[in-house]
Amino acid sequence: MKKLGQLNTLRNQILIGFMLVMVIVLASVGYFTYGQVSVLLRNSAEKHIQQTAVQAMGKLDVLLGQIDTLTAQVATNASIQRLLTQEIFGNKIHFEERQSLQQEARKYEAYVTGIRAFEMYSSDYRRLFPLDDISLESRVPKEWIDQADNGKGRLVWLGFDPQDANVVIAIRHIRLVDRSFIHAGYLVVYIEKSYFELTNAVAENENETREHMALFDGAGQEIFSDLAVDASEENILDHGEEAITVGDESYIAIEQQSKETGWKLAILTPVNYATAGISVLRTAILVSGAVGGLLFLVLSFILSTMITRPILNLIKAMRGARFGTLKANPNTSSTMEINELNHTYNQMVDSLNELIEVVYQKEIIQSRAELKALQAQINPHFLFNTLEAFYWELDDKGEEDLAKVVLAMSGLFRYVINRTEDDEWVTIGDELEHAERYLRIMEMRMVDRLSWRIEAAEACRTVPVPKLLIQPLVENAILHGVEQRVGPGTVVLRAEPSSREGFMRVTVTDDGPGMDAAALESLQAFMKEGYVSSNKGTGVGVSNVERRLRLYYHAAGSGLCIESELGRGTSVTFDIPYRLEGNEKDEDYLSRG
Repeated sequence: MKKLGQLNTLRNQILIGFMLVMVIVLASVGYFTYGQVSVLLRNSAEKHIQQTAVQAMGKLDVLLGQIDTLTAQVATNASIQRLLTQEIFGNKIHFEERQSLQQEARKYEAYVTGIRAFEMYSSDYRRLFPLDDISLESRVPKEWIDQADNGKGRLVWLGFDPQDANVVIAIRHIRLVDRSFIHAGYLVVYIEKSYFELTNAVAENENETREHMALFDGAGQEIFSDLAVDASEENILDHGEEAITVGDESYIAIEQQSKETGWKLAILTPVNYATAGISVLRTAILVSGAVGGLLFLVLSFILSTMITRPILNLIKAMRGARFGTLKANPNTSSTMEINELNHTYNQMVDSLNELIEVVYQKEIIQSRAELKALQAQINPHFLFNTLEAFYWELDDKGEEDLAKVVLAMSGLFRYVINRTEDDEWVTIGDELEHAERYLRIMEMRMVDRLSWRIEAAEACRTVPVPKLLIQPLVENAILHGVEQRVGPGTVVLRAEPSSREGFMRVTVTDDGPGMDAAALESLQAFMKEGYVSSNKGTGVGVSNVERRLRLYYHAAGSGLCIESELGRGTSVTFDIPYRLEGNEKDEDYLSRG
């Protein structure tokens, strides 16, 4: 039970709570990141494979188009058309004319390196060249001739030469252009198998992805393949998105089919290439999670110690009260709540000790009156000295952010509390520095919800202005603008020359929720009455600025100009002269400056 009670301490509860939150957050972020990024990596790999397949099929279409164009030129050659016309109308082509046909055809063979030979047959399947009497029916299967007839003059790709497995055959039905496109014969073209090698289409990515490709004709025979092992059409094609195994390695197969020939092109990409990025991502997430968990554990331990140590010190001080000794706890904490608790305890100790002393001396009423009188006479410099003491203490302890806030507060109070008559007028530069200190304090409170910037022309910084004229507008922009919007907001403070001759303009802009026309009209009406109704306060600061502007610049200025649009933020602007004639304070301030 004692050990269980020791585990149930505030420090252990904080540590366990932080660890649970850390595990949930890291697990959620890791799971979400892994899922999203793995999908992106997989889609990127698939897109790359698809692009490679499209490039390869494009090259194949170019190769086929070259053959198609060349055979069309041969079939429509004027000499060939003339001799075939003679053959159709009963005048058999003589041996010399067949030689000229062969010579005309061979002129085109040099245009494409992959063509092994051209052959031409008459409409009754008799070979015209080469110069022998072999029949087309004895050269190719009858169904191939029927396919060529059905092609109606289009180049028909058929398959491998029955007599040579390294040659692909295509047949074009020759028609007479000047004779209503009647059937006149057949042009057979023999193409080397190596002509269809498409390795260069993926050469740029070959070293990176080790992609392979295979080309099959309409009958499923392999025309080209750069795989190290033999692979049939059944092993590669028509597997959808499933991985296939060729040899000892698994591949993802992407298929493309030629519209002209019906041939199928398969791009094979190793599965480990598509999943390589996912494995690296998994390892990175696990390592990041482990490092983040270790850092979080150490920081949680330090933070829990920082929170619980001042409480333990306070408990030790309070235990002394059982022995009749009331002593204040001299320790301080950087945590506001704990520091307030310690301060409250010290106040209680002071009050109790004071009451005891008053009872003993029977002067309780007089002591209270004297205490109030002393508190009312405390010099404001005591506050400044105290804040500066806090600043140096925090700076020594490494609390730089809190130290900067305390320093800003000291400057803020010194600027506000100093109430000498000569300090009624200041410069725009002084006002901007005061607003900057206020913004830094608010930035510390709101963390990343507030961003701000001050833009001031150097010519405007020396212009005299009544004290505390700008900071209330900045406070209003944060209170009613940034704090009212969802997410971070921005406040912009500008001091720049006005479009009015001899005037400068001060503008405070926020990107808060803004106001509609009715709300803006109501605001302007309330400002004339000296207050502004708001769920955040009465708006005395803005009304005070409006009244003081009209009081000091009744003949030169026009008060506050408020522009706002619902959902677009609010802009508050006022113009003041560079030099206010007839104002003794202004004249005196300028002479001293």
